[in-house]
Amino acid sequence: MSGKVYGYIRVSSKDQNEDRQIIAMREKDIPEKNCFIDKQSGKDFERPAYQKLIATLKQGDLLVVKSIDRLGRNYKEIMEQWQKITKEIGADITILDMPLLDTTNSKDLLGTFISDIVLQLLSFVSENERENIRRRQAEGIAAAKARGIRWGGRYKEMPAEFPELYRQWMKKDISLNEFAGRCGVCKSTLFKRIKEYRGNHHSVSGK
Repeated sequence: MSGKVYGYIRVSSKDQNEDRQIIAMREKDIPEKNCFIDKQSGKDFERPAYQKLIATLKQGDLLVVKSIDRLGRNYKEIMEQWQKITKEIGADITILDMPLLDTTNSKDLLGTFISDIVLQLLSFVSENERENIRRRQAEGIAAAKARGIRWGGRYKEMPAEFPELYRQWMKKDISLNEFAGRCGVCKSTLFKRIKEYRGNHHSVSGK
């Protein structure tokens, strides 16, 4: 290989730690100045470090990535970026967590074919697993709601005198602040309970 070696590192948020990926690059003797780091979601490729990397890569260079999902989180986009780097730019890619995904190993037709098939399979499995996780999360939330568990904080029950307080407030016998104070909630929460109460009252009276 006659070109330069670069590393690409991505973590999904600023709170996540990229040390594991940095260590992997050091073990491959990749200079720190040749490592490009993004700290944001892989939902798209509008990432400053990645875009700078793509503009820097030249034919004959090598890009080293810890795992295939660092390139992105979408099957179609991963495939597009792989094609751009290997076919359009003419650079090589090495995926450290999957030795079969190393375009420097073999430049013949069989080697390229094997790499492409493995890439497609891994990209599909990665995206499919994310879809399964999202589905399980949605199912878990739905099941919890069915059991009466509310999301977004503990549900504040209204006092037994709420209907009477509501009536007094509607007649302007008490202020909104007094209404909220006697219910022990802030005004925004009170408005939610008023809306619920009106909806329930309307449903009963409309039967």
